[in-house]
Amino acid sequence: MPPSLPPEPAAADRHQVDSSYAVLRLCITMVLMVVGASGMYVMAVVLPAVQAHFQVDRGLASMPYTLTMLGVGVGGLLMGRMADRSGIMRPLLLGGVCLGGGFIAAALAPNIWFFMAAHCVLIGLLGTASTFSPLVADTSLWFRKRRGIAVAVCASGNYLGGAIWPPIVQHFVDSVGWQQTYIGLGITCTLIMCSLALLMRARPPVQESGTTSARVGGGPRPFGLSPGAAQLLLCVAGVACCVAMAMPQVHIVAYCGDLGYGPARGAQMLSLMLACGVVSRLVSGAICDRIGGLRTLLLGSMLQGLSLLLFIPFDSLASLYIISALFGLFQGGIVPSYAIIVREYFPAAEAGQRVGAVIMATMFGMALGGWMSGKIFDLTGSYHAAFANGIAWNLLNLGIAVLLLTRVRGMRLRAA
Repeated sequence: MPPSLPPEPAAADRHQVDSSYAVLRLCITMVLMVVGASGMYVMAVVLPAVQAHFQVDRGLASMPYTLTMLGVGVGGLLMGRMADRSGIMRPLLLGGVCLGGGFIAAALAPNIWFFMAAHCVLIGLLGTASTFSPLVADTSLWFRKRRGIAVAVCASGNYLGGAIWPPIVQHFVDSVGWQQTYIGLGITCTLIMCSLALLMRARPPVQESGTTSARVGGGPRPFGLSPGAAQLLLCVAGVACCVAMAMPQVHIVAYCGDLGYGPARGAQMLSLMLACGVVSRLVSGAICDRIGGLRTLLLGSMLQGLSLLLFIPFDSLASLYIISALFGLFQGGIVPSYAIIVREYFPAAEAGQRVGAVIMATMFGMALGGWMSGKIFDLTGSYHAAFANGIAWNLLNLGIAVLLLTRVRGMRLRAA
């Protein structure tokens, strides 16, 4: 009788937390994040061309970006719920079709209002929304030992997309025009996203059964507050940090054009900013694993405020390159830290919906900041007041981080 062969490992055994499959899945996730990021960063590059094409003011030309970010925020919740019910593959397939279709529809838009609708619904609500928040939440469920760095790698895909897309899009805008560029981008995004989505069939492994965090300040009363109050503070912090974050990210291309350096220089600065953001997110993820999400948020908020302050007195070409790099290095780890904070201080069973809510708040902050900065420019004729506005919102974020950290330290002292 021939010797029996060892049984093949079951899929359930291969698809475990911290497994090699989880690492492979993380790599696929990062590519999906890069493609999905096009919906968030391309608009900043084409903003001057769109403003000239539709003959509108800077504030109105900034509205498609604002509506896109609102769509990404709300859509993140919707797509997250779909992923909870049927797995993440279906929302990714839907997102790939809608993201690509949105770019094509925007390219064919007869007016600015149709252009806005395509960005809000197809590119934001149904397209990019299928990648950012759902993939961050999904990644947090596949890792335990190095959750911070895993979430940071996932989130860095968004900034990597921000580094890759602006120079590519600017090149094609200069060569063939923004409309043809949008059509080509739409076809590319649909093909890549739908292909990779088919590799994401597996559902996350069952999580630990514990319902409360082991951290002091976590569990039924996060930070010693009711869950609703704690969630609200995190959401306000998310809005505040991203209103500040949106100022350079959305308007650096237009700002360089106004200073006489040309939009191509601005696209290079945006690419540099977001490339440095990739480094920042990876480093911040490692820091999160050592000092926790709350302290990482505090550190990122302090450094982001400092870099925003530098934009006001320095506007030479060389200094703007340097400050853009510093801004990227300083602020990249802020948004991923919210996902880690939720996993540390809230029950694990609520992680998906609470991560989605906080990231929705950050998207609302990006939307508000993008529009507000354009409107302030229209009212004052300068971006200096817009930078000052961003600094004020950053101080609000910093204050909330200090408040939550102070409450946790007080609870730790009482428990000692």
